[in-house]
Amino acid sequence: MSKEDNVKEKKTSDKSKAKKPNRIVKWFKDLRSEFKKVVWPSKKTVVNNTTVVLITMVVSSIFVGALDFGLLKLFKFVLSLG
Repeated sequence: MSKEDNVKEKKTSDKSKAKKPNRIVKWFKDLRSEFKKVVWPSKKTVVNNTTVVLITMVVSSIFVGALDFGLLKLFKFVLSLG
């Protein structure tokens, strides 16, 4: 290997080392700019959506509980006949 090849190899390795921090810095800059574009919901919207979710959960829980209770009674009835 000649002296020029060694110099080129060093420059190449130095460039690859230098690119990594630049990529990370660029990524964080891009991340910051994307966060600025986010439209956050108002407090009223959050409360409204939370209420809808909680009501849906309660109704679903009551439905599943009633279905479970009804099927349990049905199976007990069927087993008592046999």
